[in-house]
Amino acid sequence: MNEITSAVLSEETTSADFANLPLPASYRGAVVRAEEVEMFDGMATSDKDPDKSIHVQDVATPEPGMGEALVAVMASAVNYNTVWSAIFEPLPTFVFLKRYGRISELARHHDQPVHVLGSDMSGVVLRTGPGVNQWKPGDRVVAHCLSVELEAPDGHDDTMLDPAQRIWGFETNYGGLAELALVKANQLMPKPEHLTWEESASSGLVNSTAYRQLVSKNGAGMKQGDNVLVWGAAGGLGSYATQLVINGGATPVCVVSNARRAEQVRSLGAELVINRAEEDYRFWRDPDTPDPKEWKRFGAHIRELTGGEDVDVVLEHPGRETFGASVYVTRRGGTIVTCASTTGYEHVYDNRYLWMSLKRIIGSHFANYREAWEANRLIRKGMIHPCLSTVYPLEQTGQAARDVHRNRHSGKVGVLGLAPEQGLGVRAPELRARHESAINRFKNI
Repeated sequence: MNEITSAVLSEETTSADFANLPLPASYRGAVVRAEEVEMFDGMATSDKDPDKSIHVQDVATPEPGMGEALVAVMASAVNYNTVWSAIFEPLPTFVFLKRYGRISELARHHDQPVHVLGSDMSGVVLRTGPGVNQWKPGDRVVAHCLSVELEAPDGHDDTMLDPAQRIWGFETNYGGLAELALVKANQLMPKPEHLTWEESASSGLVNSTAYRQLVSKNGAGMKQGDNVLVWGAAGGLGSYATQLVINGGATPVCVVSNARRAEQVRSLGAELVINRAEEDYRFWRDPDTPDPKEWKRFGAHIRELTGGEDVDVVLEHPGRETFGASVYVTRRGGTIVTCASTTGYEHVYDNRYLWMSLKRIIGSHFANYREAWEANRLIRKGMIHPCLSTVYPLEQTGQAARDVHRNRHSGKVGVLGLAPEQGLGVRAPELRARHESAINRFKNI
């Protein structure tokens, strides 16, 4: 493994050199174990600790099959699906792996008693399987997390509609929180060369998700002048969404949970910020009863900030806690786009505010390859910037996931793979110099 790391760090290593590097029989990966899926039984979700269920251990190196690539992972990042995997909710991911392993001989080896997690990655291609033409050993890449089979007709207009669509590192094995990763070659995209390995690894999942939700025709189709409500605007998804809103000529209304996070979203260029802690919004009277008066108070606050206008689009992901308020505050004919339910899957809202005001709810899940490529292109051009705040070594992946589960983080939490330290991997220093302060803004607060 040291030989692979040295080859990546050298500027003189050729594609042929990478192709001839011997592959180790095993590598270190952050895993959950099938034998421990009951370890949190009976505990409240908030009490489950990812640091107890995530282990860093040796994993047998897989061989890339048809259409696949084996990548040396320099860095990765934690997403909320890492947390779900680690606390075995809504169900253990080994259910996904067994289901995937049954579809073909190629997929069978994903069904293992350990699951290597991680749906983000930056690194260097080491090997490609048969049928891979666009990528070769030595290519510096990032990966998006959409894994598709495309054997059914459903996915050929929008690959997210493929009935065999899965999220790599969550519903498949050999994810990015490791020293090596196995991906389908059509997950790969060029690494942004003005960014470090850990910065490059932090954007794939959340930036692509926000792009589909807001910009794509498959989402809200946001236009110039729109007002867009962004929940959790200082978090991983929200920080990229806020940038996309501003970059697209719209106005974000950013909801955050404390003063530090308010400062962070203002550093992104947001001017309209709601600090939930200061306002003490309580959208539920008790665990079973929403409070429409709080929806109305929240809507009035938004109109104060916007000069009397309701929001055209809501970027929803908290779910149960906020969904009723989101439906209420959206303007007549507006759109609520939801991609997650981190506070609960059972949403409660007053349907009169939806049907009588001709509002739309759109379900949005990650992004197709085209959307992910366009989102990465914005990163590569320096138009959208990473929101990396903290970086852990691979051995502390459990702690990184705990931070996300406890909402102690801002922006993205990164994890180093083979990169021996932060700050490596930059090949476009001139472009970086133009955006240095923007790249580092979440690190500096």
